[in-house]
Amino acid sequence: MQTKDIIRELRAKKGLSQDELAEKIYVTRQAVSRWENGETVPNTETLKLLSSFFDVSINTLLGSPRKLICQCCGMPLEDASISRESDGAFNEEYCKWCYSEGKFCYTSLEELTDFLVKHMVSEGWPEEQARAYFEEQLPQLNYWKRYAELGGNEQFEEFKKQLIREFNDLHVEGMPKVTALHFLTGDYINLEYTLPNGQKVKFLDNSATYLGNQLKCEFGGDRCFGIAANMEFLLVCTYEANGENPELVMYKKR
Repeated sequence: MQTKDIIRELRAKKGLSQDELAEKIYVTRQAVSRWENGETVPNTETLKLLSSFFDVSINTLLGSPRKLICQCCGMPLEDASISRESDGAFNEEYCKWCYSEGKFCYTSLEELTDFLVKHMVSEGWPEEQARAYFEEQLPQLNYWKRYAELGGNEQFEEFKKQLIREFNDLHVEGMPKVTALHFLTGDYINLEYTLPNGQKVKFLDNSATYLGNQLKCEFGGDRCFGIAANMEFLLVCTYEANGENPELVMYKKR
């Protein structure tokens, strides 16, 4: 099915007119009409609103042009198995068993391999064969490629410790000591900051994975610290619940 037919069908299932759908997602009735006539396709931000409203992935809205697989375990993805962020939004890179509410469930390639081998072996697929298959296939997925870049799991763990030391050496007032970093996706933590000149900017890549954490401010109150890093930079910010009113504290090249 094409996008025009999918939107029309989803709207009809909810019993909405074009006017009513337009009101729900903050566009005009004419915009909805053009989508359903095939004249235009919703832009990225509107696709996100439609995805949330209809509870289907953007890939589904676009007629499933991509054959999605989890970039952590390799499992084929459908809407029922796609992971979600803590706000309920789809994350179409991973399955819900590998990534849940903004955090990854596996901390090492070995841990995931052991889990998959344990649950996938059968009489026709013995353990040695299964392990050889996963050891060859998993490192090719986007989530695990960082191990190749850093030289393996041992080097990666040392890299995390180095980042923790660098965050703590910043001595940011009110920020507690960093003791752990977690894998976080860019589209989950890529907040928009207002610079002193009024310009609004984002520093992260929605499709990338970062190491970061959320920390309660030592001064109390509703604001939290957010930290994120990769091999190129350290970022420190503060924000209120659900990422509201973010303020950039520091963006430092490594």
